[in-house]
Amino acid sequence: MSDQNNFAELQTRMRACRLCVEGGYQVTPPAVTQGQVTARMMTIGQAPGITEVEAKRPFNAGSGTRLFAWLREAGIDEDWFRSTQYMSSVTKCYPGRSKSGGGDRVPSRAEQKLCRPFLEEEIALVNPELIILIGGLAIKLFFPAKAKLTEIIGTQMQTVEGRWIVPVPHPSGASRWHQIKENQALIQKAIGLIRGHKERMFGEEGN
Repeated sequence: MSDQNNFAELQTRMRACRLCVEGGYQVTPPAVTQGQVTARMMTIGQAPGITEVEAKRPFNAGSGTRLFAWLREAGIDEDWFRSTQYMSSVTKCYPGRSKSGGGDRVPSRAEQKLCRPFLEEEIALVNPELIILIGGLAIKLFFPAKAKLTEIIGTQMQTVEGRWIVPVPHPSGASRWHQIKENQALIQKAIGLIRGHKERMFGEEGN
């Protein structure tokens, strides 16, 4: 079976998955991802919001507006990125609102564990050269759990497979981190790293 067929089959399995629902977790399926198996860049967010479920595409609302503003600074056009690269998340279904009302609920470790095989399959099939981690939950996939964002944003790492990993903070309006002046300088460093990788891989394409 070709990578394209394997990728299509994986997407079908993710959309049909109800493991969290059957486990009693308050999630709203189906899985929300977007992009191509031929992508050289991949984003990993936390989990889709309700507007992402309705629109059937990641980062569809306010967070997406801010995320793609950052990527635009890196020379990346939103339509080009959505149609040619790949977007996914730590967990694939909408987790519902947090009990505090301050944004969406953070998926539990158990939910993350149930969804992790899908993410590992996505990374293996897409085999991206650059992974952009969006927000703390995604960042913890590759960076120490206790590390502070101020120590990580603006840096990059390379995996044993040769993939470059660049973290950015979550662009949610509920988050104050990206609104602090000192932190914005770190975000600009991250944008510069992403720009460098984009230009190395694609040149002027995607601007």
